[in-house]
Amino acid sequence: MRLDFTTPQRQSVTGIIIMFADTFQSIVRAMWVPLLLILFKLKEDQYLVVGLGFFGLVLLTLVIGYLKYRNFTFFLDEEKQEFVLSKGVINKSKISIQLSKIQQVDINQSIIQKIIGVYSLDIDTAGTDKKEISIRAIDQKLALLLKERLLDYGDKESEILDENQEIKSDTKTFLKISYNTLFKVGITSNYGRTIALLITFAITLYQSFKDAISTFEIDEKQVDTVFERGAGFFSAGILIFGLLVLVLLINIVRTFIKHFDFVMIKQKQSLVITAGLFAKKNTLLNPDKVQITSYSQNYFQKKFRILDMNMKQASSDEVKEQKKKSNAIEVPGCNTEERDEILKIILGKIPEKGAQYRSNFRYLIFRTFSAVAFLAAILTLLHYSEIGNMTIYIPLVFVYLCLISCLIYFGYKNHALYVNQDFIIKRHGAWDVEHEIIEPHKIQSITAKQYFWHKSSDVGHLILHTAAGDVDFRFGNFTHIKQLVNYWLYQVETSKENWM
Repeated sequence: MRLDFTTPQRQSVTGIIIMFADTFQSIVRAMWVPLLLILFKLKEDQYLVVGLGFFGLVLLTLVIGYLKYRNFTFFLDEEKQEFVLSKGVINKSKISIQLSKIQQVDINQSIIQKIIGVYSLDIDTAGTDKKEISIRAIDQKLALLLKERLLDYGDKESEILDENQEIKSDTKTFLKISYNTLFKVGITSNYGRTIALLITFAITLYQSFKDAISTFEIDEKQVDTVFERGAGFFSAGILIFGLLVLVLLINIVRTFIKHFDFVMIKQKQSLVITAGLFAKKNTLLNPDKVQITSYSQNYFQKKFRILDMNMKQASSDEVKEQKKKSNAIEVPGCNTEERDEILKIILGKIPEKGAQYRSNFRYLIFRTFSAVAFLAAILTLLHYSEIGNMTIYIPLVFVYLCLISCLIYFGYKNHALYVNQDFIIKRHGAWDVEHEIIEPHKIQSITAKQYFWHKSSDVGHLILHTAAGDVDFRFGNFTHIKQLVNYWLYQVETSKENWM
C-alpha cells in the first residue's frame, strides 16, 4: 500500500467510533437538562419506553457517525497548492486551504483516540478564530507524514511513501521535563487562575443548586438553615487553610494532566512539543511564526531555579480578544540555561536589555484608586444585601488592604520597558515577574495616546499591536514614547525581515 496524498482518502475505519462518540456527546450536552428531569420524574411503567427511545437514539447516532465517516475525504491538490477536505451528511461542504497560509498543524490524542489507537490532526491558519480543519481519526505514521507535507509544501520528495517505510528526520530530544519539576511547577504557579476557576465553579454550582431547588420544590428556608449551621462549624482560618490546600492540589493535578511526559524535540529549524496525560498533544513551534516570547518567575520558582516560558503565535483578532492564551505554547519548569537555548532558537540570540523606561508615579495613584473603588463596590453590595453585621468583615478588609498595597508597590517597582536596536522587552508583574520580548519587525501597528489631564505632566500610554496580541506600557514619559514610536516605525518600514 502507498500513501499518496494527491488522491482523496478517508480516515481510519475506527473513525466511525470517533464520529459516533462526538455526535452522541453533542446530543447529550444539548439535552442534559430535559434528560435529567425525565430520569427524576420517570415512573416504573415508563422504563421500557424510555429504554427503547435511548436505544433508538444510539442507533441513529451510529448511522450518523457512519455517514460522517463515509463522506469525509481529504487530499492535496499539488497544482493549486491547496489542501482540500470534503465532509457533511445532509449539508455537504468542501474546504480548501492554501498551503502557504497554514499557520500550525497539531497532532493530538484524546482518551477515546488513545484506546482505539488513532490520532487527530488539526490545521490552523492565522486568520481564523478556530481550527480550519480537524481530521479526527488518522494513523500516527500517516499523521506525521501529512503534517510534514503540509508544513514543507514546497518539497515534493515525500509525496508518496510505502506503508512499511520509516519516516526519517533529523531530530533529537532538546528538553524533557521530569515529574519532580512538574510537581515544583504545580506548587509554585497559577494561583490566581486556580482561584478564579474555583470561584467560577462555586458560582455555577450554586446557581445549579438554586435551579434544582426550584425544579424539585424544596423548601429554601430549610436549605438556608443547613448552610448557616454548617458555616458555624468552621472558622475563617480553617476555611482559608482549606482553600490554600485545595488550590495547591488543583494546581498539581492540572499541571500533571496538561504537561505530563513533556518532551521538546528539535527538528530541522523548528521545535516539536509533545505533552499530555489523558489527551496527548503534539505541537510544532516554528520560530518564524512566534510573535511574542515571554518568561516569568516568582519568588518560590526562583528558589527552585525554575521558570515558565510562553511563545505566542499569530492568531485572529477574535481569538486575541476572547482567548488570550489559546495561541500560547507553554514550556513549564525550565532552568535559565534551557531558557537561553530556546531564546537562541526562536530569536537567534539572547536578548539584552537596552535603555530603560519607567512609569510615572501616577501608575501608583491609578492602581490604588482602582483597588479602593473595587473594595467600596463589594462593601456596598454586602451592605444592601442585608447579610448581617458588617463589622465581621473588618479583619478581611485589613488583610485585603495590606495584600493589595504590596501588590501595587511591587507591580510599580517591576514595571519597566527596555529598548535596544533588536528587541523590545517589557517587564511587569508583582508576584510573577514576566518579561515579554518582541522583535521590532513583528510590530503590525502602534498606538500612542495621552489624556488631556496628563498633558501638563507629559504622561502617556503606549500599545504595541502584534498578530499574537498586544503589549502595553502605561504612564510613561510621552516625549520618550513619541520618539520610540518614530524609531520603531522607521525600523518596520526599512526591515527586510517578514513578520512571520
